[in-house]
Amino acid sequence: MTPALPAPRRPEARKPSRHTPESDAEATRLALEARDGNPAKADLFIRALQYDVWRYVAYLSADPQAADDLTQEVFLRALASLHRFEGRSSARTWLLTIARRTVVDSLRRAAARPRLADRDDWQTAAERTQPLTLPGFEEGIALAELLSLIPAERRDAFVLTQLLGLGYAEAAAAVNCPIGTVRSRVARARRDLTALLTDDDPSSPAPGRTPAPTVPGNRHRTQRHRVLVPAAA
Repeated sequence: MTPALPAPRRPEARKPSRHTPESDAEATRLALEARDGNPAKADLFIRALQYDVWRYVAYLSADPQAADDLTQEVFLRALASLHRFEGRSSARTWLLTIARRTVVDSLRRAAARPRLADRDDWQTAAERTQPLTLPGFEEGIALAELLSLIPAERRDAFVLTQLLGLGYAEAAAAVNCPIGTVRSRVARARRDLTALLTDDDPSSPAPGRTPAPTVPGNRHRTQRHRVLVPAAA
């Protein structure tokens, strides 16, 4: 029987921390122990990695409002196939691979549905429903807004390595591409974000520089929130 999933732990609820080899080993151990279907063991496995999954799907989908449902779906998929997990990669990498596929499937379903409005105003909905007094709320929303403006592949690589703390090899395994490609995508994502934050004119890029995406009114919001792009790993 699938255990009830704990309430998602959102990014503003605690300080983000980079995972360590020890925490990865512990999460993998919990995953292997949970393969027997024991609800208590499955609950420990879920709690160990739920925060990272929530952050990943929230940033990757550019829709924090849908992150709770996506997180639930990720773990339902993971628990259904947990008996096949053999620990060849870390449980974190295995789970984030499932999370990536879940987000992609969700975006495909959304694209196939008729649009009911001219645009998806998740930013406004998030600002209306989330308590603004929580530490890090404005910075988290502003960073999510910025990330939604850069190409999906760059956003994916950036979130995995710079926000979730995966090594480039782990990120490459999660997205199934060469390490060099991940490094390149991260560098380009950082360049795009820096351009947005420093109010660079994308119509006049420096030699060899790819213009960064922008939307009207975005620069004012991001500068007001003073979002910091994580230092290069």
